Formats: sequence, structure tokens, C-alpha cells
Amino acid sequence: MRWLAWARLFAGLWLFAAGVVLGLRSGLGVSPWDVLHDGIRQVTPLSFGAASVLVGVVLVLVALGYGVRPGAGTLANMVAIGLFADAMLASGVGRDLDVLPLPLRLAAVLGGVGLVALGSALYIGAGLGSGPRDSLMLALAARTGVRVGLVRALIEAGALGAGWLLGGVAGIGTVLFVVGVGPAVELAFRLLRVEVPGRREGAWARR
Repeated sequence: MRWLAWARLFAGLWLFAAGVVLGLRSGLGVSPWDVLHDGIRQVTPLSFGAASVLVGVVLVLVALGYGVRPGAGTLANMVAIGLFADAMLASGVGRDLDVLPLPLRLAAVLGGVGLVALGSALYIGAGLGSGPRDSLMLALAARTGVRVGLVRALIEAGALGAGWLLGGVAGIGTVLFVVGVGPAVELAFRLLRVEVPGRREGAWARR
């Protein structure tokens, strides 16, 4: 059922945003792309979510220039995570998390990684398209002939470096995310019995 796929997509994007917010509230660092979004927030009037949407729009346009057309799920991913994250931040959820003892803050980061992984498995499993960052990754890999994994690593490193220079929050939480999100996503895929897109369609996809 098409409506079920959309419900799964938005549930996954909401969980993904919740994981991002937990990382932000911990004050210990977030994923490389979210370091960039946070950095943009620091130097512009934009909110964190608006910065996320702006970056997504730019990536989709660049990928489009390389011939990768966004799907409906790509556009939903581009907008919804930013909107959900802003709504959660505005609600004050987890506002005092950064003053808690370090073990609890680390636990929050790990919980955020788990939510991001679960959300990823849900929205990827919906089969409605990859995220904007995937569109850029696939476009560059196709144009340069460089392996997808290396392209992804270089893009993430660039996002992290740019975000850090802009004042984005990077730290042990960023390291935990980079190291932990892969195994966590794999586990979530197994638990939810989601087939890896690359094995099903010959395309590699994640946010």
C-alpha cells in the first residue's frame, strides 16, 4: 500500500530527527553533516532545521546538474528532518541534557545513534528514494568513477571540516556517530528485515 510506505517514511524521518536532537542536546558533538548544519546556524539567522533544509536543496540541485533526478522520498527527506528537528528543539525537549553527568550525556549520544539507525532503516525500507546527500554521492561516483564508499567518506569529511570552521559542535559524540552508525544501521536493517537497496536495485543509498 502506497500510504503505508509514506507513513513508514515519515516515521523514519521523525526518528532520525529525534536522534539528531539528542546529539545536539548532549553538547558532545553530532554527525558530520549536522556539524555543518550547526555551523551554518552559528553564523546566519537560520535555525538548525532551516540550515539542514538549505544544505539539502543545494545538494539536490548539484546532483540534478549531474543528471541524478530526486524522487519524492528525496524531497520529503530534504524538508521533513529539518522541520521535525526544529519542532523538537523549540519544544525544549532535552534542554538541560548538556549539564548532566558525562556518562548520561554519552548514553544520550548512543541513544541518538540508535534512533538515527532505526529511522534510516524505516525510511530506506519505504522504497521512496534516497536522501539528498545520497543523490550527490551517487552523482559524483558516477561522474568520477571513484568507489562510492570513498566518495561518501570524502563528502562527509568536507562537511565536517566546513562545519567545524563555522563553529559547529564536534567532539566525542561526532566520533561515536561516525564509528557507531554503520553497525547500528546494519542491526536496524536486520531487526526490521529491510533489504539493502544496493542488493535489490543495484544502487547504494542512505542519508
